[in-house]
Amino acid sequence: MKGFLEDANYSIGLLDEGATLADVIDNCIYEHTHTGKRAFFVGDLGKLVKKNIQWQNVMAPIKPFYSVRCNSTPGVLEILGTLGVGFACFSKSEMALVQDLGVSPENIIYTNPCKQASQIKYAAKVGINIMICDNDIELKKIARNHPNAKLLLHIATEDITADEEMNMKFGTTLKNCRHLMECAKELGVQIVGVKFHVSGSCKELQTYIHAISDARCVFDMAEEFGFKMNMLDIGGGFTGSELQLEEVNHVIRPLLDVYFPKESGVNVIAEPGSYYVSSAFTLAVNIVAKKTAEYDKLLPSGVEQAGNDDEPVFTYYINDGVYGSFASKLSEKLNTIPEVHKKYKEDEPLFTSSLWGPSCDELDQIVENCLLPELSVGDWLIFDNMGSGTLGEQSAFNDYQRPLIYYTMSFSDWDEMQDAGIASDTLMKNFFFVPSCIQLSPEDRFSTAA
Repeated sequence: MKGFLEDANYSIGLLDEGATLADVIDNCIYEHTHTGKRAFFVGDLGKLVKKNIQWQNVMAPIKPFYSVRCNSTPGVLEILGTLGVGFACFSKSEMALVQDLGVSPENIIYTNPCKQASQIKYAAKVGINIMICDNDIELKKIARNHPNAKLLLHIATEDITADEEMNMKFGTTLKNCRHLMECAKELGVQIVGVKFHVSGSCKELQTYIHAISDARCVFDMAEEFGFKMNMLDIGGGFTGSELQLEEVNHVIRPLLDVYFPKESGVNVIAEPGSYYVSSAFTLAVNIVAKKTAEYDKLLPSGVEQAGNDDEPVFTYYINDGVYGSFASKLSEKLNTIPEVHKKYKEDEPLFTSSLWGPSCDELDQIVENCLLPELSVGDWLIFDNMGSGTLGEQSAFNDYQRPLIYYTMSFSDWDEMQDAGIASDTLMKNFFFVPSCIQLSPEDRFSTAA
Protein backbone atom coordinates (compact mmCIF):
# COMPACT_ATOMS: atom_id res chain seq x y z
CA MET A 1 0.00 0.00 0.00
CA LYS A 2 1.26 3.49 -0.79
CA GLY A 3 0.46 4.94 2.57
CA PHE A 4 2.10 8.38 2.51
CA LEU A 5 -0.42 11.12 3.20
CA GLU A 6 0.62 13.17 0.19
CA ASP A 7 0.21 10.18 -2.12
CA ALA A 8 -3.18 10.09 -3.84
CA ASN A 9 -2.83 6.37 -4.55
CA TYR A 10 -3.77 4.02 -1.78
CA SER A 11 -5.11 0.56 -1.11
CA ILE A 12 -7.66 -0.86 1.29
CA GLY A 13 -7.03 -4.30 2.74
CA LEU A 14 -10.17 -6.44 2.82
CA LEU A 15 -10.11 -8.60 5.95
CA ASP A 16 -11.82 -11.95 5.89
CA GLU A 17 -13.92 -13.05 8.86
CA GLY A 18 -10.92 -14.67 10.56
CA ALA A 19 -8.75 -11.53 10.55
CA THR A 20 -8.96 -8.68 13.06
CA LEU A 21 -7.56 -5.19 13.35
CA ALA A 22 -5.18 -6.50 16.01
CA ASP A 23 -3.85 -9.00 13.45
CA VAL A 24 -3.19 -6.17 11.02
CA ILE A 25 -1.31 -4.23 13.69
CA ASP A 26 0.73 -7.33 14.54
CA ASN A 27 1.56 -7.81 10.86
CA CYS A 28 2.65 -4.21 10.43
CA ILE A 29 4.79 -4.24 13.56
CA TYR A 30 6.41 -7.48 12.41
CA GLU A 31 7.21 -5.87 9.07
CA HIS A 32 8.47 -2.59 10.53
CA THR A 33 10.70 -4.43 12.97
CA HIS A 34 12.53 -5.84 9.94
CA THR A 35 12.39 -2.83 7.59
CA GLY A 36 12.66 0.22 9.87
CA LYS A 37 10.73 1.07 13.00
CA ARG A 38 8.54 3.84 11.67
CA ALA A 39 5.30 5.02 13.31
CA PHE A 40 2.17 4.03 11.41
CA PHE A 41 -1.61 4.26 11.45
CA VAL A 42 -4.11 1.51 10.81
CA GLY A 43 -7.44 2.91 9.66
CA ASP A 44 -10.61 0.82 9.77
CA LEU A 45 -12.67 2.49 7.05
CA GLY A 46 -15.58 0.21 7.85
CA LYS A 47 -16.12 2.32 10.97
CA LEU A 48 -16.90 5.28 8.70
CA VAL A 49 -19.65 3.22 7.09
CA LYS A 50 -21.04 2.30 10.53
CA LYS A 51 -20.89 5.91 11.72
CA ASN A 52 -22.79 7.06 8.65
CA ILE A 53 -25.49 4.43 9.22
CA GLN A 54 -25.69 5.56 12.84
CA TRP A 55 -26.06 9.17 11.72
CA GLN A 56 -28.85 8.30 9.29
CA ASN A 57 -30.67 6.29 11.96
CA VAL A 58 -30.50 9.03 14.59
CA MET A 59 -30.09 12.40 12.87
CA ALA A 60 -31.83 12.11 9.49
CA PRO A 61 -32.86 14.20 7.62
CA ILE A 62 -30.02 16.46 8.86
CA LYS A 63 -27.34 16.15 6.18
CA PRO A 64 -23.74 15.74 7.39
CA PHE A 65 -21.01 17.90 5.85
CA TYR A 66 -17.78 16.26 7.00
CA SER A 67 -15.21 18.68 8.45
CA VAL A 68 -12.21 17.92 6.24
CA ARG A 69 -9.66 19.50 8.57
CA CYS A 70 -10.22 16.64 11.06
CA ASN A 71 -8.69 14.07 8.71
CA SER A 72 -8.02 14.74 5.03
CA THR A 73 -6.46 11.42 4.06
CA PRO A 74 -7.59 10.09 0.67
CA GLY A 75 -9.20 6.90 1.93
CA VAL A 76 -11.42 8.81 4.35
CA LEU A 77 -12.48 11.43 1.80
CA GLU A 78 -13.27 8.89 -0.90
CA ILE A 79 -15.28 6.62 1.39
CA LEU A 80 -17.31 9.55 2.74
CA GLY A 81 -17.79 10.95 -0.75
CA THR A 82 -19.07 7.57 -1.88
CA LEU A 83 -21.48 7.55 1.07
CA GLY A 84 -22.95 10.83 -0.18
CA VAL A 85 -21.64 12.96 2.68
CA GLY A 86 -21.04 16.67 1.98
CA PHE A 87 -17.77 18.41 2.88
CA ALA A 88 -16.99 21.42 5.05
CA CYS A 89 -13.65 22.85 3.89
CA PHE A 90 -11.40 25.29 5.71
CA SER A 91 -8.89 26.13 2.97
CA LYS A 92 -8.15 26.10 -0.75
CA SER A 93 -6.17 22.88 -0.44
CA GLU A 94 -9.11 21.13 1.22
CA MET A 95 -11.51 22.38 -1.43
CA ALA A 96 -9.17 21.12 -4.14
CA LEU A 97 -8.81 17.71 -2.46
CA VAL A 98 -12.56 17.24 -2.34
CA GLN A 99 -13.13 18.48 -5.88
CA ASP A 100 -10.56 16.01 -7.16
CA LEU A 101 -12.94 13.29 -5.95
CA GLY A 102 -15.61 14.66 -8.27
CA VAL A 103 -17.74 16.17 -5.49
CA SER A 104 -20.07 18.84 -6.88
CA PRO A 105 -19.67 22.42 -5.56
CA GLU A 106 -23.20 22.24 -4.11
CA ASN A 107 -21.92 19.62 -1.65
CA ILE A 108 -19.04 21.79 -0.44
CA ILE A 109 -19.19 24.69 2.02
CA TYR A 110 -16.30 27.03 2.84
CA THR A 111 -16.25 27.33 6.64
CA ASN A 112 -13.16 29.41 7.46
CA PRO A 113 -14.35 32.47 9.43
CA CYS A 114 -11.19 34.43 8.45
CA LYS A 115 -10.79 33.85 4.72
CA GLN A 116 -7.90 34.98 2.53
CA ALA A 117 -8.99 37.00 -0.49
CA SER A 118 -7.11 34.64 -2.82
CA GLN A 119 -9.00 31.65 -1.42
CA ILE A 120 -12.35 33.43 -1.77
CA LYS A 121 -11.45 34.03 -5.42
CA TYR A 122 -10.60 30.35 -5.81
CA ALA A 123 -13.98 29.37 -4.37
CA ALA A 124 -15.67 31.74 -6.81
CA LYS A 125 -13.69 30.29 -9.73
CA VAL A 126 -14.67 26.68 -8.99
CA GLY A 127 -18.29 27.46 -8.10
CA ILE A 128 -18.18 26.93 -4.31
CA ASN A 129 -20.68 29.54 -3.20
CA ILE A 130 -21.78 28.70 0.34
CA MET A 131 -19.54 30.24 3.01
CA ILE A 132 -19.87 31.63 6.50
CA CYS A 133 -19.52 35.21 7.72
CA ASP A 134 -19.72 36.90 11.13
CA ASN A 135 -18.59 40.52 10.61
CA ASP A 136 -18.87 43.41 8.16
CA ILE A 137 -15.17 43.43 7.21
CA GLU A 138 -15.41 39.80 6.11
CA LEU A 139 -18.67 40.59 4.33
CA LYS A 140 -17.08 43.38 2.27
CA LYS A 141 -14.11 41.15 1.42
CA ILE A 142 -16.48 38.45 0.15
CA ALA A 143 -18.50 41.00 -1.85
CA ARG A 144 -15.34 42.18 -3.64
CA ASN A 145 -14.05 38.72 -4.49
CA HIS A 146 -17.13 36.49 -4.83
CA PRO A 147 -20.28 38.36 -5.94
CA ASN A 148 -22.22 35.07 -6.24
CA ALA A 149 -21.48 33.97 -2.70
CA LYS A 150 -24.31 32.65 -0.54
CA LEU A 151 -23.66 33.44 3.08
CA LEU A 152 -24.52 31.72 6.32
CA LEU A 153 -24.42 34.19 9.19
CA HIS A 154 -22.41 32.60 11.98
CA ILE A 155 -24.09 33.43 15.29
CA ALA A 156 -22.40 32.99 18.66
CA THR A 157 -23.76 30.48 21.14
CA GLU A 158 -24.51 31.47 24.72
CA ASP A 159 -22.31 28.90 26.44
CA ILE A 160 -19.45 30.86 28.04
CA THR A 161 -17.92 28.29 30.37
CA ALA A 162 -14.15 28.14 30.59
CA ASP A 163 -13.98 25.29 28.10
CA GLU A 164 -15.94 27.32 25.57
CA GLU A 165 -13.92 30.51 25.50
CA MET A 166 -12.54 29.67 22.07
CA ASN A 167 -16.06 29.27 20.73
CA MET A 168 -16.86 32.89 21.64
CA LYS A 169 -14.09 34.20 19.39
CA PHE A 170 -16.27 33.55 16.37
CA GLY A 171 -19.91 34.24 15.75
CA THR A 172 -21.90 37.46 15.83
CA THR A 173 -24.71 38.70 18.06
CA LEU A 174 -28.37 38.93 17.09
CA LYS A 175 -28.12 42.71 17.22
CA ASN A 176 -25.21 42.73 14.78
CA CYS A 177 -27.06 40.40 12.38
CA ARG A 178 -29.34 43.30 11.48
CA HIS A 179 -26.31 45.45 10.66
CA LEU A 180 -24.80 42.66 8.53
CA MET A 181 -28.06 42.28 6.61
CA GLU A 182 -28.13 46.02 5.93
CA CYS A 183 -24.56 45.83 4.62
CA ALA A 184 -25.31 42.74 2.52
CA LYS A 185 -28.32 44.47 1.01
CA GLU A 186 -26.22 47.48 0.02
CA LEU A 187 -23.45 45.26 -1.42
CA GLY A 188 -25.83 42.93 -3.26
CA VAL A 189 -24.64 39.82 -1.40
CA GLN A 190 -27.03 36.95 -0.72
CA ILE A 191 -27.63 35.71 2.81
CA VAL A 192 -29.21 32.26 2.69
CA GLY A 193 -29.00 30.90 6.22
CA VAL A 194 -27.55 30.70 9.70
CA LYS A 195 -24.77 28.69 11.28
CA PHE A 196 -23.93 28.07 14.93
CA HIS A 197 -21.51 25.71 16.66
CA VAL A 198 -21.68 23.93 20.03
CA SER A 199 -18.46 22.28 21.17
CA GLY A 200 -18.42 18.56 21.92
CA SER A 201 -17.06 19.41 25.38
CA CYS A 202 -20.17 21.43 26.19
CA LYS A 203 -22.17 19.70 28.91
CA GLU A 204 -25.18 22.01 28.71
CA LEU A 205 -27.42 20.80 25.90
CA GLN A 206 -29.64 23.80 26.65
CA THR A 207 -27.12 25.69 24.52
CA TYR A 208 -28.71 24.07 21.46
CA ILE A 209 -32.13 25.34 22.52
CA HIS A 210 -30.90 28.93 22.77
CA ALA A 211 -28.96 28.65 19.50
CA ILE A 212 -31.89 27.29 17.49
CA SER A 213 -34.20 29.95 18.97
CA ASP A 214 -31.69 32.65 18.02
CA ALA A 215 -31.43 31.18 14.52
CA ARG A 216 -35.21 31.45 14.14
CA CYS A 217 -34.99 35.13 15.12
CA VAL A 218 -32.37 35.70 12.41
CA PHE A 219 -34.60 33.97 9.84
CA ASP A 220 -37.49 36.24 10.82
CA MET A 221 -35.21 39.25 10.61
CA ALA A 222 -34.11 38.24 7.13
CA GLU A 223 -37.69 38.38 5.86
CA GLU A 224 -37.74 42.11 6.63
CA PHE A 225 -34.79 42.59 4.27
CA GLY A 226 -36.18 40.35 1.55
CA PHE A 227 -33.61 37.56 1.96
CA LYS A 228 -34.88 34.07 1.18
CA MET A 229 -33.22 31.86 3.80
CA ASN A 230 -33.15 28.11 3.21
CA MET A 231 -30.27 26.64 5.26
CA LEU A 232 -29.52 26.07 8.95
CA ASP A 233 -26.08 24.73 9.91
CA ILE A 234 -25.96 23.33 13.46
CA GLY A 235 -22.16 22.96 13.31
CA GLY A 236 -19.98 20.20 14.71
CA GLY A 237 -19.20 19.09 18.24
CA PHE A 238 -20.32 15.49 17.75
CA THR A 239 -17.98 13.26 19.72
CA GLY A 240 -18.68 9.94 18.04
CA SER A 241 -20.69 8.55 20.94
CA GLU A 242 -24.10 7.20 19.93
CA LEU A 243 -25.41 8.29 23.33
CA GLN A 244 -24.29 11.89 22.79
CA LEU A 245 -25.80 11.85 19.31
CA GLU A 246 -29.13 10.64 20.68
CA GLU A 247 -29.04 13.21 23.48
CA VAL A 248 -28.44 16.05 21.02
CA ASN A 249 -31.17 14.75 18.72
CA HIS A 250 -33.59 14.47 21.67
CA VAL A 251 -33.02 18.16 22.46
CA ILE A 252 -33.03 19.66 18.97
CA ARG A 253 -35.69 17.59 17.22
CA PRO A 254 -38.76 19.21 18.88
CA LEU A 255 -37.39 22.70 18.21
CA LEU A 256 -36.56 21.96 14.59
CA ASP A 257 -40.07 20.59 14.09
CA VAL A 258 -41.54 23.82 15.47
CA TYR A 259 -39.14 26.47 14.11
CA PHE A 260 -37.97 24.81 10.88
CA PRO A 261 -40.62 22.25 9.85
CA LYS A 262 -40.26 20.33 6.61
CA GLU A 263 -42.79 22.54 4.82
CA SER A 264 -40.61 25.61 5.54
CA GLY A 265 -38.16 24.42 2.89
CA VAL A 266 -35.18 24.95 5.22
CA ASN A 267 -32.40 22.39 4.80
CA VAL A 268 -30.74 21.53 8.11
CA ILE A 269 -27.10 20.45 7.90
CA ALA A 270 -24.30 19.69 10.38
CA GLU A 271 -20.50 19.53 10.33
CA PRO A 272 -19.43 16.30 12.07
CA GLY A 273 -15.69 15.70 11.93
CA SER A 274 -14.13 13.64 14.69
CA TYR A 275 -17.50 11.86 14.95
CA TYR A 276 -16.63 9.94 11.78
CA VAL A 277 -12.90 9.40 12.05
CA SER A 278 -11.62 9.48 15.63
CA SER A 279 -12.29 5.85 16.52
CA ALA A 280 -11.41 4.61 13.03
CA PHE A 281 -7.63 5.09 13.37
CA THR A 282 -5.08 3.45 15.65
CA LEU A 283 -1.50 4.75 15.93
CA ALA A 284 1.52 2.51 16.63
CA VAL A 285 4.72 4.20 17.82
CA ASN A 286 8.15 2.88 18.66
CA ILE A 287 10.31 3.70 21.67
CA VAL A 288 13.54 5.25 20.40
CA ALA A 289 15.19 6.29 23.68
CA LYS A 290 14.84 5.71 27.42
CA LYS A 291 15.98 7.43 30.61
CA THR A 292 15.79 6.33 34.22
CA ALA A 293 15.71 8.51 37.31
CA GLU A 294 14.94 8.16 40.99
CA TYR A 295 11.28 8.15 41.90
CA ASP A 296 11.14 11.37 43.91
CA LYS A 297 13.07 13.45 41.39
CA LEU A 298 10.90 13.07 38.31
CA LEU A 299 7.47 12.51 39.85
CA PRO A 300 5.21 15.34 38.58
CA SER A 301 4.03 17.78 41.23
CA GLY A 302 0.66 16.93 42.70
CA VAL A 303 0.85 13.27 41.67
CA GLU A 304 0.51 10.78 44.48
CA GLN A 305 3.21 8.20 44.78
CA ALA A 306 2.17 4.78 43.52
CA GLY A 307 5.21 2.94 44.78
CA ASN A 308 8.29 3.10 46.98
CA ASP A 309 10.60 6.10 46.99
CA ASP A 310 13.45 3.98 45.69
CA GLU A 311 11.50 2.80 42.63
CA PRO A 312 12.76 4.15 39.29
CA VAL A 313 10.81 6.54 37.08
CA PHE A 314 11.10 5.88 33.36
CA THR A 315 11.06 8.50 30.64
CA TYR A 316 10.45 7.12 27.15
CA TYR A 317 10.95 8.94 23.86
CA ILE A 318 8.86 7.77 20.91
CA ASN A 319 9.13 8.39 17.17
CA ASP A 320 6.04 10.64 16.97
CA GLY A 321 4.99 13.65 19.00
CA VAL A 322 3.05 16.90 19.30
CA TYR A 323 4.68 18.20 16.10
CA GLY A 324 3.18 15.22 14.31
CA SER A 325 0.30 12.90 15.13
CA PHE A 326 -0.20 14.26 18.66
CA ALA A 327 -0.58 17.91 17.60
CA SER A 328 -3.98 18.15 19.29
CA LYS A 329 -2.18 17.57 22.63
CA LEU A 330 -0.98 21.20 22.43
CA SER A 331 -4.55 22.51 22.79
CA GLU A 332 -6.51 19.75 24.50
CA LYS A 333 -6.18 16.70 26.68
CA LEU A 334 -5.19 13.41 25.10
CA ASN A 335 -8.31 11.24 24.95
CA THR A 336 -6.45 7.96 24.66
CA ILE A 337 -4.03 6.03 26.88
CA PRO A 338 -1.06 4.01 25.64
CA GLU A 339 -1.32 0.26 25.36
CA VAL A 340 1.81 -1.87 25.45
CA HIS A 341 1.99 -4.09 22.37
CA LYS A 342 4.28 -6.79 23.71
CA LYS A 343 2.87 -9.41 26.04
CA TYR A 344 3.75 -9.11 29.70
CA LYS A 345 2.70 -10.96 32.85
CA GLU A 346 -0.31 -9.75 34.81
CA ASP A 347 1.73 -9.60 38.00
CA GLU A 348 4.61 -7.75 36.37
CA PRO A 349 5.44 -4.55 38.33
CA LEU A 350 4.29 -1.20 36.92
CA PHE A 351 6.38 1.95 37.13
CA THR A 352 5.62 5.64 36.90
CA SER A 353 6.43 6.63 33.33
CA SER A 354 6.20 9.61 30.99
CA LEU A 355 6.15 9.69 27.20
CA TRP A 356 7.85 12.31 25.03
CA GLY A 357 8.09 12.97 21.31
CA PRO A 358 11.33 12.95 19.30
CA SER A 359 11.91 16.72 19.01
CA CYS A 360 13.57 17.19 22.44
CA ASP A 361 11.31 20.23 22.83
CA GLU A 362 9.88 20.98 26.28
CA LEU A 363 6.38 21.10 24.78
CA ASP A 364 6.73 17.70 23.18
CA GLN A 365 5.27 15.74 26.08
CA ILE A 366 2.65 13.14 25.11
CA VAL A 367 1.77 11.63 28.49
CA GLU A 368 2.88 13.30 31.72
CA ASN A 369 2.28 10.38 34.03
CA CYS A 370 1.15 6.79 33.52
CA LEU A 371 1.90 3.33 34.90
CA LEU A 372 3.67 0.94 32.54
CA PRO A 373 5.80 -2.17 32.85
CA GLU A 374 9.46 -1.51 32.23
CA LEU A 375 9.93 -1.19 28.47
CA SER A 376 12.96 -1.25 26.22
CA VAL A 377 14.10 0.72 23.21
CA GLY A 378 12.44 -0.87 20.21
CA ASP A 379 9.20 -1.78 22.00
CA TRP A 380 5.89 -0.59 20.54
CA LEU A 381 3.01 1.38 22.08
CA ILE A 382 -0.51 1.54 20.65
CA PHE A 383 -2.87 4.54 20.84
CA ASP A 384 -6.56 4.16 19.96
CA ASN A 385 -8.93 6.94 18.84
CA MET A 386 -6.25 8.81 16.88
CA GLY A 387 -8.18 9.55 13.69
CA SER A 388 -8.91 13.22 14.27
CA GLY A 389 -6.70 16.27 14.32
CA THR A 390 -3.50 15.85 12.33
CA LEU A 391 -3.89 13.26 9.59
CA GLY A 392 -3.25 15.17 6.42
CA GLU A 393 -1.35 18.09 7.93
CA GLN A 394 2.31 18.88 7.40
CA SER A 395 4.65 18.69 10.36
CA ALA A 396 6.36 21.80 11.73
CA PHE A 397 9.68 19.94 11.63
CA ASN A 398 11.27 19.24 8.25
CA ASP A 399 12.93 16.03 9.43
CA TYR A 400 9.71 14.58 10.86
CA GLN A 401 8.93 11.33 9.07
CA ARG A 402 5.19 11.15 8.76
CA PRO A 403 3.58 7.84 9.68
CA LEU A 404 2.47 5.42 7.03
CA ILE A 405 -1.23 4.65 6.78
CA TYR A 406 -2.69 1.19 6.30
CA TYR A 407 -6.36 1.16 5.39
CA THR A 408 -8.52 -1.85 6.16
CA MET A 409 -12.17 -2.87 5.95
CA SER A 410 -13.99 -6.05 6.88
CA PHE A 411 -15.78 -8.08 4.24
CA SER A 412 -19.08 -7.48 6.04
CA ASP A 413 -18.68 -3.69 5.79
CA TRP A 414 -17.61 -4.01 2.16
CA ASP A 415 -20.65 -6.15 1.40
CA GLU A 416 -22.86 -3.60 3.13
CA MET A 417 -21.52 -0.85 0.87
CA GLN A 418 -22.11 -2.96 -2.21
CA ASP A 419 -25.61 -3.97 -1.13
CA ALA A 420 -26.47 -0.32 -0.59
CA GLY A 421 -25.22 0.48 -4.10
CA ILE A 422 -22.76 3.07 -2.82
CA ALA A 423 -19.49 1.38 -3.77
CA SER A 424 -18.21 3.06 -6.93
CA ASP A 425 -16.05 1.26 -9.49
CA THR A 426 -13.23 3.73 -8.82
CA LEU A 427 -13.29 2.97 -5.12
CA MET A 428 -13.47 -0.78 -5.66
CA LYS A 429 -10.14 -0.70 -7.52
CA ASN A 430 -8.42 0.22 -4.26
CA PHE A 431 -9.38 -2.99 -2.44
CA PHE A 432 -7.24 -6.10 -2.07
CA PHE A 433 -7.71 -9.30 -0.07
CA VAL A 434 -5.89 -9.91 3.23
CA PRO A 435 -5.88 -13.55 4.45
CA SER A 436 -6.59 -14.30 8.09
CA CYS A 437 -3.14 -15.80 8.74
CA ILE A 438 -0.70 -13.32 10.21
CA GLN A 439 2.67 -14.93 9.53
CA LEU A 440 3.13 -13.42 6.08
CA SER A 441 6.32 -12.41 4.39
CA PRO A 442 6.81 -8.68 3.74
CA GLU A 443 6.22 -9.20 0.01
CA ASP A 444 2.78 -10.73 0.63
CA ARG A 445 1.67 -8.12 3.11
CA PHE A 446 0.81 -4.45 2.82
CA SER A 447 3.28 -2.74 0.53
CA THR A 448 4.83 0.43 1.94
CA ALA A 449 6.65 1.51 -1.18
CA ALA A 450 6.92 5.25 -1.57
